[in-house]
Amino acid sequence: MDRPVEPGHFSACEARLDKHIAGRCSVDFPVAVVLPAGGSGERTGLLTPKQFCTFLNRPLISYTIQTFERVPWIQSIVVVVAKESLDLMMDIIHRFHHRNVLVVHGGSTRHRSIFNGVRALSEGEGGTARVKPKVVIIHDAVRPFVEEDFLLKITMAAKEQGAAGAIRPLVSTVIATTLEGYLDHSLERTMYRASEMPQGFIYDVIYQAYQRCSESDFEFGTECLHLALQYCGTNAKLIEGPPTLWKVTYKRDLAAAESIVKETLSQSACVVTGGSAQATELANALQRSMSALDMEVDVISDLMGDDAKSLSKEWNFIRVSVNSSCFSEVGKMLSALEEADRALLHPVVIIWVYLNVSEDGLSASEPMGGEPAAMMELATGAKLGNILVYGIQLHHSKVHRPHGRQVKLYTLLIIIPGRAPSPRSQGIMGRPPPLWFRARSQSPSTTAQQFSWAKMPRVFVEATLWGRSVEKVAQMSCALIRDRSPALTGQLLQA
Repeated sequence: MDRPVEPGHFSACEARLDKHIAGRCSVDFPVAVVLPAGGSGERTGLLTPKQFCTFLNRPLISYTIQTFERVPWIQSIVVVVAKESLDLMMDIIHRFHHRNVLVVHGGSTRHRSIFNGVRALSEGEGGTARVKPKVVIIHDAVRPFVEEDFLLKITMAAKEQGAAGAIRPLVSTVIATTLEGYLDHSLERTMYRASEMPQGFIYDVIYQAYQRCSESDFEFGTECLHLALQYCGTNAKLIEGPPTLWKVTYKRDLAAAESIVKETLSQSACVVTGGSAQATELANALQRSMSALDMEVDVISDLMGDDAKSLSKEWNFIRVSVNSSCFSEVGKMLSALEEADRALLHPVVIIWVYLNVSEDGLSASEPMGGEPAAMMELATGAKLGNILVYGIQLHHSKVHRPHGRQVKLYTLLIIIPGRAPSPRSQGIMGRPPPLWFRARSQSPSTTAQQFSWAKMPRVFVEATLWGRSVEKVAQMSCALIRDRSPALTGQLLQA
């Protein structure tokens, strides 16, 4: 994988966009991004500046950089940090393989830092010239969630108008107070908007605005759009942005950002069957149940050939094995994920579902070969590589009549007129079977009725038991994928 460039150097593709991609995106001019990241983050109440705070084993600023790396028509990114954070920032870039990123020193104020980043786009080391971009986007390093379509709106508006910025409706009314702490007046909320990021500028506009602005602007100003208007006469186009443009400001915002990333990573999964007919049956049933839980699920036999592409597009995998243990296949999957660096940016979830099919209705047997201990050992090592391994054991007993004798399984349904039946059940050897069904009362006055499972169609009983078991595995799998709890890795859960 390509390594990121050193500070002061962009890659050889600087000032060049692929014409096919640019045409497809309607961006046929060079675009760059400046991310000011020199703040101390005092309002979070943490010792670490918020842009370097970590969740899901990754610092916040890395998520923001990735947001812009995913946009094919953005050619370069400048990150502006305090001098004391330079080594930390370079370590982040190398560790997470960020590319086309330039790191420069910040200034004593926000505007000084942004100007340093803007100058770095056209001035190299020793005063050498670079090919400057047509449009530069300025965005906060602690706003990790911005979509490409909105970046495109800002970029195109900046190219046409000279400047453009995101706005949002005010949530609260703004008031002015007297020196004594009393209400002076309030602003009409509908007439005002909150200025947000990103903001876009023709490069020459923002560069000249900073060259012309006063020391007071550098020391106390924060609004880039105002500088463009005051010193270049460029009136920015304002575009209302989506709610996702919010900024990580307080400690609780880090938890909210983690929740959003987890939700994004939990939208799909890939079930690998190994080609077994029973495993495929379970996988197809899981696909239906998990789809009902708003998760898109693919079913494949293995990760070979064309199916190997799942390694690059999925963050969650479920490996199904039946009776004979296939836990070694989980190890192969781990090796493939590690080789592809799939867990570099986000934690990957692997769930091993062990299906134990019993013909005698007895309790579930343990997986063969001491697999729980082996899974714990493997999961512990995998967690160091940001891969989370979980296990679910499912025991499925087939209901039948051995030697022609009926196995009596009784269910008592309490039927209350106007309400759904409430089942109470007694199963084999006193164990309540997980069977819930409804029965129609022949008489509205009936308060109770007793049925023998042995007289019911075997297919009905097995299908109901199987359906509830699959539903439980699906719910557990979705919960493990969405929570991504490191504490549960290596555990073999019982469904």
